[in-house]
Amino acid sequence: MANNSHRIFFTILILVALAAAATASPAGSPLSPYYYSKICPKALPVIRRVVEAAVYRERRMGASLLRLHFHDCFVQGCDGSILLDATPTIDSEKTALPNNNSARGFEVIDMIKAEVDKACGGKPVVSCADILAVAARDSVVALGGPSWEVQLGRRDSTSASRTTANNDIPSPFMDLPALKSSFQKQGLNERDLVALSGGHTIGFSQCQFFRNRIFNETAANIDAEFARERRASCFAGSGDANLGSLDGSPARFDASYFKNLVEKKGLLHSDQALFAGGSTDSVVKGYGSNNGRSFWFDFASSMVKMGNIKPLTGNRGQIRVNCRKVNA
Repeated sequence: MANNSHRIFFTILILVALAAAATASPAGSPLSPYYYSKICPKALPVIRRVVEAAVYRERRMGASLLRLHFHDCFVQGCDGSILLDATPTIDSEKTALPNNNSARGFEVIDMIKAEVDKACGGKPVVSCADILAVAARDSVVALGGPSWEVQLGRRDSTSASRTTANNDIPSPFMDLPALKSSFQKQGLNERDLVALSGGHTIGFSQCQFFRNRIFNETAANIDAEFARERRASCFAGSGDANLGSLDGSPARFDASYFKNLVEKKGLLHSDQALFAGGSTDSVVKGYGSNNGRSFWFDFASSMVKMGNIKPLTGNRGQIRVNCRKVNA
C-alpha cells in the first residue's frame, strides 16, 4: 500500500476531489497551494528535504511533526501559536497539559525556518504556520502515507493561549460524545474525527496517558492480552514517561490502527472510544478494510479541512523571523 504507484494513484484522486473545493479563509486573502510559486519557488522542496532528513534520523519525528500541526490548529486556528516560547506577554502553549514534556519537534521547525529563509533570499517569506502544515504532510509521505496539496498563505499569530490549549485540544481520556463535541467546535464532523484520529497509526504515547486504560478498563473494552503486554513497560505507580506504540507499526502510515480498534487494542481510551458500540463503529470498520484506501483519501481531505481552521491572512498577523518569538 505504501509503494509509489499506490501513492501516486491516491494523490491524483485526492487532488481531483479537492480541486473543486479550493478553500478560502473566512476573511482576508484566500489560501492557495501555489502561494509561494513566484515569491519563493524553492520553499516547498527545502521543507521536504529537511523533513525527510529528520524522519530518516528518527522515524518517530514524523508523528511528532504531524501532532504539532494538529495541536496548533485546535488552538486559535492554524497560526503557529504552538511554537511561541513563554515571555512576560506570551502564555506559551508549550506548557499546556497536552503539550508539556510531550510536544516535540520544535528544533526541526527551527531548522526548516533557517533553511527556507536562506533559500528565499535571506528574508522571512514563509510563515511558521505554513511550515507546520507542509511539514505535517511531508512527514506522512515520508512514513509511507498519502500526499495532498497543502493550502498556503497563512500568517503567524502574535499571541498564544495556554488556557485555550488546555480546553480545546482533545484529551486522551475523552469518550465519544466529548470527542465529537471537541471536533465540532473546530468545524470538523464525525468522519473528520475518525480520519484524523487515524494519525495515531504512527508514533507513541506516554504511559501516563494510557495507564488507567490498561489497568482499570474491563475486558468488554480492552483485549486482555494486549493490556497485559502493555503493563510490562507501563507500571501501576511509575513510568509516566515510558512510551507505548499507538499501533503495531508506529513508523509506517497504514490502516492497522483501525484494525486494532476492532480487536479492542486501541492504546488510548479516546482511540477505543471510536469503536465501542457508537456511531463511528462503521467508519472505523470501513477504514480498516480495503487496504485502507478510503482512510487515505479521507485523511488527506480532513487534513486540508483542518488546515483551514481560522488562518490569519492578508494583513493579520505577521511572518515571524524566529518561529519561537513574536517579531520585535
